[in-house]
Amino acid sequence: MSTHKSGYVNIVGNPNVGKSTLMNAFMGEKFSIITNKAQTTRHRILGILSGEDYQMILSDTPGIIKPAYELQSAMMDFVKSSFEDADVLVYMVELGEKALKDEQFFKKIQNAKIPVLLLLNKIDKAEQDFLEEQVNYWQEQLPNAEIHPISALEKFNIEGVFERIKELLPEGPAYYPKDQMTDKPERFFVNESIREKILKHYKKEIPYAVEIETEEFAETDQIIRIRSVIMVERDTQKGIIIGHKGTALKRVGMEARKDLEKFFGKQIHLALYVKVNKNWRSNNRELKRFGYSE
Repeated sequence: MSTHKSGYVNIVGNPNVGKSTLMNAFMGEKFSIITNKAQTTRHRILGILSGEDYQMILSDTPGIIKPAYELQSAMMDFVKSSFEDADVLVYMVELGEKALKDEQFFKKIQNAKIPVLLLLNKIDKAEQDFLEEQVNYWQEQLPNAEIHPISALEKFNIEGVFERIKELLPEGPAYYPKDQMTDKPERFFVNESIREKILKHYKKEIPYAVEIETEEFAETDQIIRIRSVIMVERDTQKGIIIGHKGTALKRVGMEARKDLEKFFGKQIHLALYVKVNKNWRSNNRELKRFGYSE
């Protein structure tokens, strides 16, 4: 009888190195939201990939930063916890990057007892000499890691890395039903889709002051009716989100709806509202309500 392998594969690295792009390349879905702003990922997102003889549970974590306020501290707790349950650690860097923004964290990677794969991302933009220099640099920094040059965006060497992770998984049973693809509820993906559009279309601090709450998710055979509230911290932000005659908010709603129709494979009716929730990012009770702390 063939053995079954299963385990947790946790993806860590600085903001914007391509962690979510890698996750999506593995999952074959637009799974983690991707934008070019730092701190796009706020939670740990689990993607579950199952085959006949394996189950790989992928976790995409927030980029590693030095926290400046309560929300960021909560985000870093997700990263710390990703060490505790990992069977394989995927540490992503981009070419030319030197070290993590958190030395303690880097030491943890250096001393990790589990397999570490260092993925050198964005190599489609590099000269061969520079690539070799980078591989040597990282071999010195992390002698315990296996180094794999990749391009997550161009899907270069993704298949090879995937197969290697599969080999490294310990033997064990499936933790989730084989047809389940995530541990997150539907509303989570609604919120993330709306938040992605806000990150894309608004500047400065606006996207970081926003949290989404989906108050209604009612599904029938033909259609899903969704009502979501965009929380901001101040009245001025509310005005900016809505925009002149509501045009900005309409654009967010339209783009999110298109994405969600693809994601759920159904017609979507999406109603968006904007509310002020003063200083929610520094309020522990609110952070708890939005799932950032225990």
